[in-house]
Amino acid sequence: MQKTEHKPGNKVWWWVPSLYFGQGIPYVVVMTLSVIMYKNLNVSNTDIALYTSWLYLPWVIKPLWSPLVDMLRTKRLWIVSLQFVIGAALALVALTIQMPAFFQITLAIFWLMAFSSATHDIAADGYYMLALEQHEQAAFVGVRSTFYRLAMIAGQGGLVYLAGKLTEVSGKPALAWSVVMFVLAGMFVVLGIYHHVILPKPVSDKAVRHSRDMLGDFFATFKAFFTKKDIALTLAFLLTYRLGEAQLLKLATPFLLDPASKGGLGLTTAEVGIVYGTIGILALTLGGLLGGYMIARHGLKRMLWMMVLSVHLPDLVFVYLSLALPDNIVLIGAALAIEQFGYGFGFAAYLLYMIMVAEGENKTAHYAICTGFMALGMMLPGMASGWIQAQLGYAHFFIWVCVATVPAFIVAALLKIDAEFGKKE
Repeated sequence: MQKTEHKPGNKVWWWVPSLYFGQGIPYVVVMTLSVIMYKNLNVSNTDIALYTSWLYLPWVIKPLWSPLVDMLRTKRLWIVSLQFVIGAALALVALTIQMPAFFQITLAIFWLMAFSSATHDIAADGYYMLALEQHEQAAFVGVRSTFYRLAMIAGQGGLVYLAGKLTEVSGKPALAWSVVMFVLAGMFVVLGIYHHVILPKPVSDKAVRHSRDMLGDFFATFKAFFTKKDIALTLAFLLTYRLGEAQLLKLATPFLLDPASKGGLGLTTAEVGIVYGTIGILALTLGGLLGGYMIARHGLKRMLWMMVLSVHLPDLVFVYLSLALPDNIVLIGAALAIEQFGYGFGFAAYLLYMIMVAEGENKTAHYAICTGFMALGMMLPGMASGWIQAQLGYAHFFIWVCVATVPAFIVAALLKIDAEFGKKE
């Protein structure tokens, strides 16, 4: 277990929330706000869909350059430097958004921001593992997830609302979005300064080099990951743990919005915002916080099966909703709260398992590789889910989702986990 310069009672609350809130904002800017901004600026749907979809690529392929973050300087320096770079990119968007060729220019800047944000993710996750002891990593895994989700809410809710109100007042969408981007740029400059001051300096946060051959070290990092003990089982767990949820997630909102004639619940957009975007997110957050606490108290091994069950059994909620088609909004909200709480509680085990797999000298790069497989495990099933639902209808689709959780149970039964991992000593 690594030693750091902090003590267990240090100011972890001073930097974990701000670090992961800062991690979430550029992602939501690139993936969500850019789409709304271009739509407000009358860019065609074809161009928006085509070009903004490619902006997701840096997060998918970030494991390819993750060894460089390990090999060059400290994770702390990467974090602070990249927050200033993201702030500068946001300021450039604000300055160029009113130019005639704004689409091409801002798209190029968003590409810079996407690569910077993906690299920031690598450094932040690596730093989290270096700056905290194992039981603290477990205890705060729900906190980091919560503040990342709060960034999603702030971006998709608060910033979009601000842009809309400024557009109403000025009548100029470009000016409104310019102001929003300047606000975000200022926030990231403040974040960079704040983290430069507040982030601890773990003695283990240093460049990881095995030799003077940088290219050799680069490939050695990948070799070290793919030659880990039981790596095939590890990859199977990463790819199957969310196999059902990856499909359900894509169709949950359409199911809530579609009318009963199409097998849906027929909720309004506002009602979906309440039951899924508010009550659901709150339940998800509480589940994540409790999950982190329980692992810190009992260890990952002891909690694994409870968490596997909590992720997958609540999928039956959607089977019930699709068969009964209730119109009671309170009942629907309660059912969704149960499903989201279970998912939040169980996802803590997935995050801690990736931390366990990444343990070692190249933990930053190895954790990034794990997250790459996590993204793949969400992307591929999600791509097929729409076609499957169209063939089966909602009720049978949700039954299929429950069947798709079986591989996760099989793989979880084969895992070998240290009984003390994640437990507070």
